[in-house]
Amino acid sequence: MALASRVLTRSKQLYGSQILLQHEHRAPVRYYAKEASPAGLPPLKGDEMLKNIFYEVKNKFETAVGILRKEKITIDPNDPAAVSQYGNVMKTIREKAGLYSESQKFKYTIEQRTQGIPDARTYLLTLKDVRAKSGLVDNIGAEAMMMEALDKIENEIKKPLLRSDKKNMALLHAEFDKINKKLGIRKEDLPKYEEELELKIAKADLEEIKKAAVEAMETQLKREEFKDEQMVDVKSLDIRNFL
Repeated sequence: MALASRVLTRSKQLYGSQILLQHEHRAPVRYYAKEASPAGLPPLKGDEMLKNIFYEVKNKFETAVGILRKEKITIDPNDPAAVSQYGNVMKTIREKAGLYSESQKFKYTIEQRTQGIPDARTYLLTLKDVRAKSGLVDNIGAEAMMMEALDKIENEIKKPLLRSDKKNMALLHAEFDKINKKLGIRKEDLPKYEEELELKIAKADLEEIKKAAVEAMETQLKREEFKDEQMVDVKSLDIRNFL
């Protein structure tokens, strides 16, 4: 079960630099307290709300385990076919269990952290902080170019740029579009970039699963009763047998 739990645990987020410059980061948000009660009735409180949250999480977990019991996962992070198949399994789990993808979770985090920020500069600095704390690295210099664009607009208007200033925010977005073009980033390519991000995450997950499996077998082989056993190839393991 410990090995299977690795499959259900998401690895740390990896950086998709091409997603960096979206103008707004919005994701639909449903709060448990609101979803727990029928429309038109007041939100549930106390034990009732906690109970509904528990059942919600329990159902999602059981949905994920049910799918994993049916799918053969090959623990081989160096095999593109195995990585793709694992990624498809995790995508099915997200869709069936109603879970966010990594990019959706990132967008949601940004939305929550930036809610109520009035000025563009604090907004961009907060985005930078969120990315840094998520372990995401800007290796193309986009963050610096965005701040330079903001400096340009604020120098022109001679005051801090507020997000409610639609006219001048439009000018900033136009500067961001120029940056996107310079970096070769197109909005229509975002689905492709997100797919690439999910494959990177799938590969990282399989690497973690492989590492955990090897460590577990090495620990087992140190025991006296298993001293004459040989370690099996991780690729031959079937996670379904551990559920």
